[in-house]
Amino acid sequence: MKLSTLDKFNEIVIQMHDNPDADAVGSGYAIYKYFKSKGKNVRLVYGGKMKIKKSNMLLMIEELGIPVEHVKELEPPELLITVDCQYGEGNVQQFEAKDVAMIDHHNTGRVSDEMAEIRSHIVSCSTVCYDLLRNEGFDVNEDITVATALYYGLFMDSNELSEMRHPLDRDMVDELVINRALINRFTHANFTLQELETAGIAMVRYNYDENKRVSIIRSKPCDPNILGIIGDFVLQVDSIDVSIIFNETPDGYKLSVRSCVIEVGANDLAEFLTEGIGNGGGHLDKAGGFINKNKFIEKYDDQGIESYLFGRVDEYYESYDIVYAKMGLSDCSEFEEYEKLPYTYGYVRTTDLFEVGTEFRVRTLEGDVYLRSDEDIYLMIGYFGEVYAIERHNFKKKYQESEEPFLKKFDYEPSVMNFADSKMYSIMKYAKKCVCEAGTSIFAKQVNKPVKVFTKWEYDRYMYGVPGDYLCYSADDKNDIYLIKEEVFNKTYKLKEK
Repeated sequence: MKLSTLDKFNEIVIQMHDNPDADAVGSGYAIYKYFKSKGKNVRLVYGGKMKIKKSNMLLMIEELGIPVEHVKELEPPELLITVDCQYGEGNVQQFEAKDVAMIDHHNTGRVSDEMAEIRSHIVSCSTVCYDLLRNEGFDVNEDITVATALYYGLFMDSNELSEMRHPLDRDMVDELVINRALINRFTHANFTLQELETAGIAMVRYNYDENKRVSIIRSKPCDPNILGIIGDFVLQVDSIDVSIIFNETPDGYKLSVRSCVIEVGANDLAEFLTEGIGNGGGHLDKAGGFINKNKFIEKYDDQGIESYLFGRVDEYYESYDIVYAKMGLSDCSEFEEYEKLPYTYGYVRTTDLFEVGTEFRVRTLEGDVYLRSDEDIYLMIGYFGEVYAIERHNFKKKYQESEEPFLKKFDYEPSVMNFADSKMYSIMKYAKKCVCEAGTSIFAKQVNKPVKVFTKWEYDRYMYGVPGDYLCYSADDKNDIYLIKEEVFNKTYKLKEK
């Protein structure tokens, strides 16, 4: 859905879910300001029995001047837009409307169409709204109240930015110009003495797996941010490496996952715990997830949630192998030699991006990679837009370079951020074409269970492969070990003829 397709409507009501949180208010306010800029007659409302009472929400609304209305009745508008929720769901008071549009990030089975933008892979509705506005050329940074509202929406729904799942979430954080003093004030008005008591009771009633050094704790219903606070505190215990905090909501279970060991990524564990029954993700050390209650009952009807979590944690720890590139591979007997197909790829000299020695971050769909600009380091751009570093001497052996621009379009174009000025730069602007040299080969085998690979480039974070992906090493360097996704491998390699 494009926001501009809704410009034909003049009387517009933007509705948040009942008892709206920061993400709903931030999203609603941004969309409200967009249509106000178009000269529309717009209202921002929510229904339900309860008025907003949380201190941080009241402060947010007052300080940013957000025109929120609590309504029990509503004259049918020309267009009703639900944000951070979906029309007809149980947490949204239903009002009649001539037309309905929806903007959301929750997975209820609905899909996007010309009147709905639903992205369940995005951690906050504020991010979805940011992207919709950006696509319309609407500069949210022209109004610091809008930028601050969007930022706080993501901040709260991602547990203080620790559970971001998609590059768009991270892009928004980097690009918004916000009032940080207000964000600090909102943060320090975030929970009550009652919620402090909730956190204390939860920590007293912990469960612990001594062998895996994992703690699983059930909390009373509370703001999702409280779960993260509990998790951060628990992880300071010397005998706990991983903590999972959860509470029950009307429609499921909210999880907060923490890890302080490099072999267990909180994001991967969150995804594993919610696989098939919800969604999860975040960072290596902090992540979150949600388990849909109906899907859980349908699949695990005879099992309690705590029993499920402990059992699933056991499965996770037994589910993967670990490879450390610096230690090499102990057995290469199952690896076969593959040739790279003569496809046109992209490459970027890191010194074309920045001066030698500049520290920067590469952002791609696979995650962030941290590098330092050097004449001997290039970036390769693969078939699906995946980006990886390559040393110049290996590049020269394997590719024919040219100065012709590499103009391929991707769903998410990779970008880089210079740490010196905190600005984002496009990789594609500097990308040139290169073609794989005949005979360029690697050794690879398809994995039949998940594997975590700590590459020669990064020892403190891993690449994660699933069954079907390929574990590979360079023909020129047996310590250059990495993973290639199955769909990428099948498009770009063939078995070498003997």
